[in-house]
Amino acid sequence: HNVIIWNKDKTTTMHLLTLFLLPAAASSLASGPSRTAALSRISSPTDVEPGRRAFFIKCPAATAAAALAFSPSLASAAKMDEEAFLRSGGVAVPMGVGSQANGKGKPETGVFLRDGGNVSRDGSGAVAAEVLVDDQKEAVLVSFVSPWKVATGGLFDVECRDNKTGDGCYLVVAPLPKGVQSVSALPEGFFTDELFKPTGRYSFYGQPTDVKVRKGAGGMSDDGYRTVEIGFSNLSQSTNAEIPRKCVVSATVPTNTNSVVMLVGSASTSRWKKGAEEDVRKTVGSFRAAAAPKSGLRSRGGNA
Repeated sequence: HNVIIWNKDKTTTMHLLTLFLLPAAASSLASGPSRTAALSRISSPTDVEPGRRAFFIKCPAATAAAALAFSPSLASAAKMDEEAFLRSGGVAVPMGVGSQANGKGKPETGVFLRDGGNVSRDGSGAVAAEVLVDDQKEAVLVSFVSPWKVATGGLFDVECRDNKTGDGCYLVVAPLPKGVQSVSALPEGFFTDELFKPTGRYSFYGQPTDVKVRKGAGGMSDDGYRTVEIGFSNLSQSTNAEIPRKCVVSATVPTNTNSVVMLVGSASTSRWKKGAEEDVRKTVGSFRAAAAPKSGLRSRGGNA
């Protein structure tokens, strides 16, 4: 049985929560005070926590039955500010014409967390994760310092963002092209093709336009990190307008791997000179990726 709750407020923000109940549990909610009380407990989108684990803790009926289907993407959607997320170029539950036509779902970032691993962020903002590269055969430790919280839910891999402003950063992993030996030898087109591909993070409602690599900006550091700066515009479904954005990319090829690991920091152009530029540059500048120590653990990838 499905109980679908729509809550539409004056800002036209719409939340969709879908709760799948087993027949025994559903019958107890069919009518009467118990049904009203149960629905009142889940009527607010902020009452729903993302992820399967949190849901089983919250729902005793599901715990007892141990057989419940639940979408982490919907849980994530219920918690976030949809309008802010739309302004940033992505949606929690893609329902626009462009996404429907192209059958799009979760963005493809090439990121696979090591089985059993997660993304952590401490009180100082230091973020750490262990990801798999080279067809999930090698493990790499990534770290950076972010002023934004870790984004949770089925839509995200390794990402930090501010739901109100759309400022944030996310991790991308891509194979090193054949014939290229280092990150310094990568053509600029590699970065624009990878970041703005049809299945990329910013392409829910069509690929970004006005993509321009900033000439003379960025370059190589002594420790093997390349910085690239790119301007682009992407479509906001909430306003049906192109939103100009700027991003800074830090990329490296960890030792003994054949993969390019990148941290992409971005903010809207209107936010760039209001503090976002400094946050983005500091975050991207703190990015580090290094081959993880060899261990006896299996390197099977798994994403929440």
